[in-house]
Amino acid sequence: MATPHILVVDDDPGLLSLLKLRLEAARYAVTLADSGSVAREQAASDAYDLALVDLRLGADDGIAVLEHFHQTQPALPVIMMTAHATIASAVEATQKGAYAYLTKPFDHKELLSRVEDAVSAHRGKGGVQIHPPAYNPAHFAQIIAVSKPMQHLLRQVEQFAATDSTVCLYGESGTGKELIAKALHQASHRARAPFVAINCGAIPDELVENELFGHTRDAYTGAEGSRTGRFQEANGGTLFLDEIGELSLAAQVKLLRVLQESECYALGATRPTPLDVRLVTATNQDLGQRIIAKQFRQDLYYRLHVLPLLLPPLRERPVDIVPLAHFFLRQVALATGKAVQGFTPEAEQQLTRYEWPGNVRELANVVERAVVLTQLAVISPDLLLLGNREPRPAPPALLTPFCDARTLFERDYLIQVLTTTKGQVAHAAKLAGKDRAEFYRLLKRHTLDPQMFRGNSPAGKPSPTRFASAH
Repeated sequence: MATPHILVVDDDPGLLSLLKLRLEAARYAVTLADSGSVAREQAASDAYDLALVDLRLGADDGIAVLEHFHQTQPALPVIMMTAHATIASAVEATQKGAYAYLTKPFDHKELLSRVEDAVSAHRGKGGVQIHPPAYNPAHFAQIIAVSKPMQHLLRQVEQFAATDSTVCLYGESGTGKELIAKALHQASHRARAPFVAINCGAIPDELVENELFGHTRDAYTGAEGSRTGRFQEANGGTLFLDEIGELSLAAQVKLLRVLQESECYALGATRPTPLDVRLVTATNQDLGQRIIAKQFRQDLYYRLHVLPLLLPPLRERPVDIVPLAHFFLRQVALATGKAVQGFTPEAEQQLTRYEWPGNVRELANVVERAVVLTQLAVISPDLLLLGNREPRPAPPALLTPFCDARTLFERDYLIQVLTTTKGQVAHAAKLAGKDRAEFYRLLKRHTLDPQMFRGNSPAGKPSPTRFASAH
């Protein structure tokens, strides 16, 4: 296998030399670029497994370099670096597609850990470089993605599919989280193994353990035969736990143990079942707020929130609405045997203007109803039944994807800064570009105690581990 090749972009000669020394000691091949223009030239002439890019490059902009790489090499992971960390810059870098975000000065172990993860994501199992979605669209045949946000999402799915790390999907109801989970499974090396989906919100608390882990014969009164749990069914493949935020605290404890031990006990069993399962979870809730409300375990959150994916609501990608509508129309027309060919221009305009609080699921239902009702070859606006309907606001408990992302990344960023400074608030506030009073308000909002960080790591935040066994 060829030595992984890393491009390091920074206008600080001293830091370039230091990073080259550290990375080459870890057996990486390293190419240096002291400006954005040099980085673009290097990327055009050679292939890389990872780029480390400074956020500020003198007259150039690290975000612009990041965007250039995503246009020319969509599968290339980019880690952004900065000594001028702010929450806004962390959110922007992540929204633009950065694989990770590192604050100077670096912790040596964290740097190498992030680099190793990013290189593994790029190369995949066995050192095979993955391709962007446009090269292999079979994984995404059922996903309509014309808009830039969705194209970026699919690039992330392709990158994440090369690893076995846990993925957590965030998004409003109806945005297609299970569809993305299936695509992630199909793009992975587990594609020929089972994909098992379960809605955590639909399982009564007293049946959760039985549903997830199964039971043996005579495990309890009425258990006449044994039953295989969903974890065992998914062994070798992918288990998708939808509405993970609905799990009771008791069930969360059991799930956490399974993630820690990579094995589970069926009810009544005396021996555990070893597990090799890639876990994908999804929620339409703000897990950070549920942690504050003591409805979700913080240690479980950190086990699940390894690779987050944010699904944009339909109203934030209006260019996808009409293509999606035509996709659903073809499906329903084929199923019903009706010769419906499309929509009138006025109907398409109405579809585009509507806010779609129910997202893609609502659009599919509207199109199905219109196809059933129409007696013509095209669908007119009156059949959409949207004309007299005021767009409904999103449920109050839900955050918009931007706000959700801000909450998640803000909290993680604060933890990173506090860890770097070992809980020294004055130093942490300076790194974050905040005065101490504002920094304390942020800590209070996220229920973070600086005392927790005076040791080696924040309380309740375990070191990253793989749930699935390596192959």
